[in-house]
Amino acid sequence: MYAQVKKADSLKIPGQRDSVPVQYFFFEGDSIPRTAIELDPVFVFQPLVFDNYEAKRHYYILKRKTLKVYPYAKLAAERLTELNERLGRMETNADRNRYTRIIQKYIEEEFSAELKKLTRTEGQILVKLIYRQTGNTAFDLVRNLRSGWRAFWYNTTASMFDISLKETYEPSVVHEDYLIEDILQRAFASEQLEPQASVLDFDYGELTNKWSINKLDPN
Repeated sequence: MYAQVKKADSLKIPGQRDSVPVQYFFFEGDSIPRTAIELDPVFVFQPLVFDNYEAKRHYYILKRKTLKVYPYAKLAAERLTELNERLGRMETNADRNRYTRIIQKYIEEEFSAELKKLTRTEGQILVKLIYRQTGNTAFDLVRNLRSGWRAFWYNTTASMFDISLKETYEPSVVHEDYLIEDILQRAFASEQLEPQASVLDFDYGELTNKWSINKLDPN
């Protein structure tokens, strides 16, 4: 897309004798001239400031783990959406069962081996991010999906790491969840990670303001 700029000779303003030159912008595929160009909003991130070395160390360890597991949460959300959409279009239980087995095998081959390499804390962050992406706890997904999916999730998460599959993601009340969101937003902005919108209702800017105020006035 490109814009051509043309300047009109003058624009008459009622009540004034003088004229004001106006620039018009013409975009490819758009026959209507515009007098302004709308730009996407740009978020300016606050500089990272830590109270002490331990806080800094915790943040960067959390960052490394979050960047590692986010792609798995994103993939899980995509596969779950695809599964539910296709199952909804199928008329018989036999077709649904057959398709579920195909997707289960595909996901296991795609990243189950990698999941088994995760540490306990990485597995717990993954559960949080799955909730961020789907709005469902891993426990609910396991309970609602078919037996093959139950086995897959238990074999690659809870039984391996002794983690809570009921963990949610609440960046407005849990500081570590906010730090995870901060890590994600910075990674999205720098194109380090491919963004995927959360299904949860929160605003990162408002969260940043809230936690900054809490830090200054913990009471």
